[in-house]
Amino acid sequence: MSSFILGVDLGTTSVKAVLLDAASRAVADGHSLPTVADLSDDGGIKAKEQHTGRIVDTLNRCMSHLPREKLQHVRSVGVTGQMHGIVFWKEKSGCDWSNGDVFTAGDASQLITWQDGRCSGDFLSSLPPPDSHIGTATGFGCATVFWYLKHRPEFLRDFTAAGTIQDYVVSMLCGLDGCVMTPQNAASWGFFNTSSNQWNENTLRSAGFPVHLLPRIAPSGGVAGKTRSVWHGVPAGTPVGAALGDFQCSVYSCMSARTDAVLNIGTSAQLTFAMPADFTPPGSPQPDSPVAYYPYFDSSFLAVAASLNGGNAVATFAEMLTAWMTELGAEQLGDSSLYEKLIHCALDQDAGDLQVTPTVLGERHAPLRLGRVTNISASGLSLGRVVRALCRGVLANVAAMMPGERLRAAGVTRIVGNGSALARNEVLRQEAARAFPQPVVYAQNADSAAGVAMVLCDRGI
Repeated sequence: MSSFILGVDLGTTSVKAVLLDAASRAVADGHSLPTVADLSDDGGIKAKEQHTGRIVDTLNRCMSHLPREKLQHVRSVGVTGQMHGIVFWKEKSGCDWSNGDVFTAGDASQLITWQDGRCSGDFLSSLPPPDSHIGTATGFGCATVFWYLKHRPEFLRDFTAAGTIQDYVVSMLCGLDGCVMTPQNAASWGFFNTSSNQWNENTLRSAGFPVHLLPRIAPSGGVAGKTRSVWHGVPAGTPVGAALGDFQCSVYSCMSARTDAVLNIGTSAQLTFAMPADFTPPGSPQPDSPVAYYPYFDSSFLAVAASLNGGNAVATFAEMLTAWMTELGAEQLGDSSLYEKLIHCALDQDAGDLQVTPTVLGERHAPLRLGRVTNISASGLSLGRVVRALCRGVLANVAAMMPGERLRAAGVTRIVGNGSALARNEVLRQEAARAFPQPVVYAQNADSAAGVAMVLCDRGI
């Protein structure tokens, strides 16, 4: 039988696992499930947390849907997931392997996600300046640690390790002491210098930061360890790659030439292209710039317009309608059914003069920005027209952050689209074609789970 590479993506709303045929680089099997892990009670601090145990349970259920006879021939495991967020755990007891070949979450905190809003602008401005070209924002791991250090220092004393959710899973699969993290995830935490590939330890230590929680750094595309036990049929001793960022893996799955840009719209939205091999990022953060530079592979960088407002803007609109129907006592539709009806009613509609700016979550370069609706007329408020304007606004916002002219100057000749929201929403795809002068094409089997498996395959792991 062929050998396979297992790729796992621990996303914001779902978990996906795929089996990549190592010989053909084709996806042979895969399964995805929603996590339903969001926690609602934030105590009024604008917290966004997810239940770590539910994420791990969803991963186990995804694995149980893959053919065991193929899992027994997995030669390596790649793990990716949502960036910026942080999980804390206790070494040696961070998970429980007593249930056969399934591990469950043990002494671990909830996941504080990239959407977390507890760090206000005033709080962030009180932190020491990072020695990095990437600034610090709410939802970044190091900023969250600083918040706990100020508001709940006793919480930090309960844990001995920390990482992203994908780092946690890698550590549990391999039985690692502490956490191993790649520059891709480290940069997403802040206070990490991508030129030296080192944490700003002196700066952090001087500010009282618990530096023992900082993960060890391993190369992006390298191995973190080996599976400590049989896992759903995957043999013990199987190499596990150090966890990668879901954005970089998504790009890797579909950027076939340096003249490609990649438009990813899932929960959030990103538009990116590869910088020249000799590119060096700025020496300090550029907080007002809508374009950042993310570490990729082999010391290269991606220019990224990363918007906080993507598919979640459409989902927020759907949630608003559901809340209104509840208040009116109207018959309810399921979430997926309502979403499909909204897209269907907008397919043949034009937005007219109606304009929706969907920045309801602000942007990292403009955190106080709010959404707005303009050019409202009595005859232009059909549901289909509003949905069309909303989808147009999502793309217009990304295009304003990284205009087509900048793409052209960088040598970009086409845009490759991927992401769950683009796959699900035909109106977003229509608006993507309208928003940019470059043609927009769509790759097959392009996603983060496939991308992380491709990384290991191409490196012979």
